[in-house]
Amino acid sequence: MSLKQIEGKKLAQMFIEGASQLSRHVKIVDSLNVFPVPDGDTGTNMNLSITSGVKEVKQKHEEDAGKVAGSFAKGLLMGARGNSGVILSQLFRGFSKSVEGKKVLVAQDFAEALERGVETAYKAVMKPVEGTILTVAKDAAKQASVAAERESDLIIVMEEVVKEAKASLKRTPDLLPVLKEVGVVDSGGQGLLYIYEGFLAILRGQEVSEGALNEPSSEEMETLIKVEHHAQSQMSTEDIVFGYCTEVMVRFEEEKLKDAPYNEEAFRQSLSEIGDSLLVVSDDDLLKVHIHAETPGEVLSRAQKFGEMIHIKIENMREQHTSLLEGANPVYEEESIKGSDLPKEKSEFGIISVTMGEGVGNLFKGLGSNVVIEGGQTMNPSTEDIVKAIEEVHAENIIILPNNSNIIMAAEQAAEVVSENVSVVKSKTVPQGLAALLAYNPNQGLEENAEVMSSAMSTIKSGQVTFAVRDTSMDGIDIKKDDFMGISEKKIVSAGPDKIKVTTTLLKEMIEEDSEIVTILQGEDATDEEAEAVYEFIENAYPEVEIDMHKGDQPLYSFIFSVE
Repeated sequence: MSLKQIEGKKLAQMFIEGASQLSRHVKIVDSLNVFPVPDGDTGTNMNLSITSGVKEVKQKHEEDAGKVAGSFAKGLLMGARGNSGVILSQLFRGFSKSVEGKKVLVAQDFAEALERGVETAYKAVMKPVEGTILTVAKDAAKQASVAAERESDLIIVMEEVVKEAKASLKRTPDLLPVLKEVGVVDSGGQGLLYIYEGFLAILRGQEVSEGALNEPSSEEMETLIKVEHHAQSQMSTEDIVFGYCTEVMVRFEEEKLKDAPYNEEAFRQSLSEIGDSLLVVSDDDLLKVHIHAETPGEVLSRAQKFGEMIHIKIENMREQHTSLLEGANPVYEEESIKGSDLPKEKSEFGIISVTMGEGVGNLFKGLGSNVVIEGGQTMNPSTEDIVKAIEEVHAENIIILPNNSNIIMAAEQAAEVVSENVSVVKSKTVPQGLAALLAYNPNQGLEENAEVMSSAMSTIKSGQVTFAVRDTSMDGIDIKKDDFMGISEKKIVSAGPDKIKVTTTLLKEMIEEDSEIVTILQGEDATDEEAEAVYEFIENAYPEVEIDMHKGDQPLYSFIFSVE
């Protein structure tokens, strides 16, 4: 059996089966995270991201391979969660750009698309690290190009891709010492291998594994809808400035494009002048617009210049809001995104923070964060979650505090697809985010604030106490499953079965002679007695240090510490 070309339907099946293969092995990928902490979620993030891409493919039913790839890339982009999800979305964003306009793919097309995807992903990462998913993707793509030069059979080319991806994955510990120390291969690379194995299965003639995807629950899928209406439940009907939720989908027409060439950025800017909550997405064939506008007819008129309108939805949000108030549906009272009331006009500044735990969220709100996305460990918000938060904050200039290194790339990706001025202050921990927020000055500009807030993060140390999910040896410390671990920045400095002993050892490492303030965030699993014991230890051992303790209620981490 040989296969000389891939048409749209076959490519769609490859994407679906690739996602299914990853879905079936999510726990394995999660378990490969280097740190033995309970927030290892590379597999979960990749799975949720690729599921979003597959959902878009299934909705579009495209026949051309280029259009199928475009739909997949678009869904991945908006659903990307965590660094692994964002990198995956960039791999297939480059892939889709390479095959634009192609009805079928031959071996050379497929190999070139993999190479283009690698180039795009490397450009998206500020400081690419070898020994990661990037390396596996790069090595596999190079092998695809070598194979495609001598072989036209796509099955053989894909077999070479999978073979090299496996070999590259085995080499990741040699490129990234921390992997060798812990005795694992790169988790993101393993996830990508599962996807490629799914591609190969389809090319060999295997049927798509329908129903295998671990798709988000109906409650998770409804969250985006609830978020869109959350602000309405917090305001009066008279406060709604742009009263019509307008959606239009246009199929591009060549004749119209001759008279009015389409430029996505220029079109987005044009619409931003007549409404808010704007999202513009386009591919080679379709344009989709979502906007809250007072003159929906104007939106339709501007969109229709580029082609035929194939879907229109206009909802009167004032009528919806009145009905919502009369119905008083309580399900909207607790959402993953919560913020202040939506003002009539856009405010000059808005701040978005990603946090975990009600107490931590309240701290950020108390210090001026307008919208708090409840996320972080185990459930990183997607690009679209952050876009929705940007809409809700309703400001001209927006600062995002990710407070987690695995959320920074999704935040940056969200900033690229909206019309507002957005700056991502790259806080990697909750203490860094709090320090940055304290340095915020509403009288300064966006760039000045971003610089000052970033600088403020360097003045503090972050620490945390959590538990191990497996036996391992790291940073010279033997760790047993369920041991407590004290982590200073990203280094494990203490471990053992005694939570208080582990905690005090961590604090001894963090607190120095010139330290002035220690902030304690008590997690949901830490008792008041344990918190008091930690407080008394600091008070007795470091009498000159000021102590600030709060109930953070954060999951997974018994204590989070900030030392400045």
